[in-house]
Amino acid sequence: MTRLADLAELVRAPAALSVPGDVLSGAAAAGALDRRTPALAGASVLLYWAGMAANDWADRRLDAVERPERPIPSGRIRPATALGVAAGLTAAGLAVAGAAGGQRAAAVAVPLAATIWGYDLLAKNTAAGPAVMAACRGLDVLLGATGGRPVRALPAALTVAAHTWTVTALSRREVSGADRRLPRATLAGTALVAATALGRPDPVPLALDLARQ
Repeated sequence: MTRLADLAELVRAPAALSVPGDVLSGAAAAGALDRRTPALAGASVLLYWAGMAANDWADRRLDAVERPERPIPSGRIRPATALGVAAGLTAAGLAVAGAAGGQRAAAVAVPLAATIWGYDLLAKNTAAGPAVMAACRGLDVLLGATGGRPVRALPAALTVAAHTWTVTALSRREVSGADRRLPRATLAGTALVAATALGRPDPVPLALDLARQ
């Protein structure tokens, strides 16, 4: 019998705390922080968990060699169960987004879900991987903006997406090494996200200064 603790490990439950901020930033930028925002953040979490389950299903053979302690290769969760969990969480995330934000939220949640699955099943180990991951986080920001004026959230979405791209690209080169410009770009992107969150009126010059160092 599948235990709740094993399911929590499969979806990396605590790591989902990293995604509600995307929705909140989008809602704030679009002037749409209201009673719908927590539900849209919940939809974001559900889609994140779906992506984690789909990721482990897609990586089950590799994990059997490199991470045999993970729920699927260790035998604690069957592959079919993991795939079903991923599909169920995706459906739940889309349903919550639609119920909370109507057609406008669904119009962002559907491509977000498709991008998450596309990353896990197709793009993760390709050159397109960082860009697809960046698209996931950018769309997550726009999900929060659907109750207001999404165009006002585009700068925030692009900033988060660019930062995600550099972090993902850098993480791929932990062993092989990276171009010296990539860590600087990652640092600049982090500074830009932080400065924007703190409301600095001039975050871009700060980021450019860091990138040139």
